[in-house]
Amino acid sequence: MNMFVLLCVAACALGAHALRVGVGISDVTGPPAEIGFMGYAQLEQTGHGIHLRQFSRAFVFEDGVENKTTRLVYVSVDAAMMGHGVRKEVIKRLQKRYGDMYNEHNVIISGTHTHSTPGGFLMDFLFDLSILGFVKETYAAYIIGIYKSIVIAHTKLTDARVVFGEAELLDANINRSPTSYLRNPPEERAKYKYDVDKTLSQVRFITPEDKVLGVINWFAVHPTSMNNTNHLISSDNVGYASILMEKALNGNATLPGKGTIVCAFASTNLGDVSPNTRGPHCEFSGKVCDQEKLLCKRPKERCFASGPGRDMFDSTRIIATKMFQTAMKVLNEPGEDLTGPIGIVHQYVKMPDQVVSPYDPVTETFNASAKVRGCLPAMGYSFAAGTTDGPGAFDFKQGTTTSNPLWNAVRDFIAEPTQDDVDCQAPKPILLATGRARFPYEWQPKIVSCSVARLGGLFLAAVPGEFTTMSGRRLRNIISKTAPEAKKVVIAGLSNIYSDYVATFEEYQAQRYEAASTIYGPHTLEIYLNKYVELTNALVSSCAVESGPEPPDLSHQLISLVPPVLWDSAHWGHEFGDCLQQPQKHYSYGDVVTANFVSGHPRNSIRHNRWYAVVERLESEEDDAWTVVATDADWETKFIWIRDSKVMGTSHVEIEWEIPVGTPKGTYRIHHFGNYKYVLGGIYPYHGFTDSFQVS
Repeated sequence: MNMFVLLCVAACALGAHALRVGVGISDVTGPPAEIGFMGYAQLEQTGHGIHLRQFSRAFVFEDGVENKTTRLVYVSVDAAMMGHGVRKEVIKRLQKRYGDMYNEHNVIISGTHTHSTPGGFLMDFLFDLSILGFVKETYAAYIIGIYKSIVIAHTKLTDARVVFGEAELLDANINRSPTSYLRNPPEERAKYKYDVDKTLSQVRFITPEDKVLGVINWFAVHPTSMNNTNHLISSDNVGYASILMEKALNGNATLPGKGTIVCAFASTNLGDVSPNTRGPHCEFSGKVCDQEKLLCKRPKERCFASGPGRDMFDSTRIIATKMFQTAMKVLNEPGEDLTGPIGIVHQYVKMPDQVVSPYDPVTETFNASAKVRGCLPAMGYSFAAGTTDGPGAFDFKQGTTTSNPLWNAVRDFIAEPTQDDVDCQAPKPILLATGRARFPYEWQPKIVSCSVARLGGLFLAAVPGEFTTMSGRRLRNIISKTAPEAKKVVIAGLSNIYSDYVATFEEYQAQRYEAASTIYGPHTLEIYLNKYVELTNALVSSCAVESGPEPPDLSHQLISLVPPVLWDSAHWGHEFGDCLQQPQKHYSYGDVVTANFVSGHPRNSIRHNRWYAVVERLESEEDDAWTVVATDADWETKFIWIRDSKVMGTSHVEIEWEIPVGTPKGTYRIHHFGNYKYVLGGIYPYHGFTDSFQVS
């Protein structure tokens, strides 16, 4: 038996576990206009409206046994990732309401990793750089929405059991760095059929009356079906899959975010996994490319992946529908009851200080006679090349293992790495010595958040970054070997703190994008494997672990270059809310209804659970009674904000509604809501609607 276990005197009490589960959902949509998106690091990619709203989906678990109650919170948020500052503020608000019931040790907040949502909330300079700094509106929107979803889940705790299921899902993901994957030992690769995980894992929560309370699905895929030309807030493929499943279980007439059954499609080991199943091709010639050896030849021709649809919206729909259909298939099968004790251990870990035993992926053992260490954070040259999901800039290409004197001079002007940094990170050529950078504040975190949670027979490894396919497989395997109680192991990616990628040691040697973005050096994964073995042992043996050094509070150092909204003015001869372009009088299924309105700036009020645009159906002509049938959170709608004059402060919105098949015949209208900022101060609401039109 492991010595760590022998030293633990407290064993997990056996007995009848009274599991209760609560689910909650809340709008977390960030500022929908003139704020940069987090994910592609494109300065010009700022928001101009809404395609799909962002939601926080919370699951609260309570295990009562022998006068002891244990709580666990898991949240999946339609955001690029999660930041320590957001999580800390959410917990602070929870503790004001509930005392110490919820704390840093039992709350896991995971970002879905959509690349089409507002940034500026991470508080690490490099991550906020392309957003032009910290954005208080995004930060507050995420905190308030996540907090509300947990409160809702807390109030809905009810007896439940945990049922696990899984199914193979094909033609929905590919490996975007297949040559890196091939660096892993052939004996290890031979254990797996594919170079990405093709299994959708699902846990559902069922009442004693066999009713579904909520569902969490994990499938390895980047939410990058919406590419870096998109300017509308979107939860991407996983977000739309959640909406499809919630509508299926709550009733198709249920508005997004309003149902009682909550269904999440959460992130897992998606680091090298793309939804763009046609693979990378040159922008103009259409030739196959890889950003490394098969380069595009024409001037300014980019190499990027796309598909499977005719455009990014169609691709999002196709991938989301595949995930939704597979999840429903799993839901309708018996599954495996994993109900049992719950628990969680958490520790903050200072990665550059870690010295651990190296890991042999073939024998799946640690070499106790040798030691490897972590490095100060640094980004490699191939980081700037981007990926085939979103190409980078300048002349950078993937697979770069040699440095350039010119770029090194630029690097050293910002922060010069030491020789020890260079040696530690080898063969990565350091493009940005982020661990040495201090101006204007820390560029990347040195301290990460690590958790292992238990939900009966399901063990959940909450990791602070993007694990590649093989990295995730190794972590799942080592936890399974450590804990015989673990019937199933799932990786919960991008949880609590964001620290970029985690490639295997072998993948690191290739220095493609994922390896260049593995910031703590070639042994990053081995540090995590050692740590999660330690945490898993502590969890199954009910041993306490040290909290570790808490990440620094950078809130007093933050800067923002995002210009504020100065004022709004209506177009000459019009009022805010006036309809500038009326719909036609008659429409049929598949037609797109379009209307334009005089608007204020959408940042004047982030309308959580209050829409910017709705479609209404006339229920009673006598009473002039209208019912909302679609909102700006629905797939069929688009809310597009357009600035007409910065000097005059004028703008308008274009609202689209693609009429779904099966829409009841009747009289409809489009209703727009907003707020304008008066030139002399004050923010005031307005609304306006179109003339009625017929759907027949």
